[in-house]
Amino acid sequence: MTDVIIIGSGPAGISAALTLQANNKNFIWFGKKELSAKIRKAEKIHNYPGLSDVSGEDFCNMLRQQLSAAGLSPIEKTVTGVYAMDDSFSVLCNDEMFESRIVIVATGVETLKTVEGEADFIGRGVSYCATCDGLLYRGKDIAILCTAKDLEHEIDYLASLARTVHLFPLYPAPKQFAGNVILHKGMPERLLGSLRLEKLKAGGQEIPVDGMFFLKNSVSPSVLIGGIQMDGAHVHVDRSQATSLSGCFACGDCTGRPYQYAKAVGEGNVAAHSAIAFLAKH
Repeated sequence: MTDVIIIGSGPAGISAALTLQANNKNFIWFGKKELSAKIRKAEKIHNYPGLSDVSGEDFCNMLRQQLSAAGLSPIEKTVTGVYAMDDSFSVLCNDEMFESRIVIVATGVETLKTVEGEADFIGRGVSYCATCDGLLYRGKDIAILCTAKDLEHEIDYLASLARTVHLFPLYPAPKQFAGNVILHKGMPERLLGSLRLEKLKAGGQEIPVDGMFFLKNSVSPSVLIGGIQMDGAHVHVDRSQATSLSGCFACGDCTGRPYQYAKAVGEGNVAAHSAIAFLAKH
């Protein structure tokens, strides 16, 4: 079991990782090696102290250089579930499980709005993990909403199991898939059913399905972490960045506005120091 698991490789996650390393803590850091797509896409960063009109790409390069010099690099695994135990956390990455005493959530904010009925059928037909739940749908009809091209291998995996796949790709130029994959434009409008998901509404028609997979590079904290208290779309935290779950801290955009790098870096530092104090106390 490790001391801390950090989830997210934006400014908040980077700040938390650097602070934990400086304090000789044992931690696992999950995220993207290319760091934050939000940063890379920024044309100019005007309001970060010490940097004057730097491009997002240049800022990302500076962060990568700093992490390389420190010998730090996030592990590229998608976290699909965080489970609070008696005095620790189990963190699921598809079919792998990791354990830590503390979790720092720095996942950013989920910009993709949920489909009506999505939350109602979690565990009853709605899944966020292809390798975890794919075998449950062997020979059945499923739908997939995919947000990124680098997740197409998961579509291939599900298509190898399912009878029919109704695919809703939310990125340009999807590749050619197996013959049982039917492409749809846009997003599903609503998920319908009783005890389990039975069908979805899209493009003015109702499509019978046994399950639906939402393939995304990040999952909303409300879905990711059972029982965590939310303030609308954001994680509720106090001034120490503590959440409603003992030993779980959150920082960055996932805790609310302003969505700014300076705020995220500061919160990441506070969350790490709070984690260090928690470890010392417990």
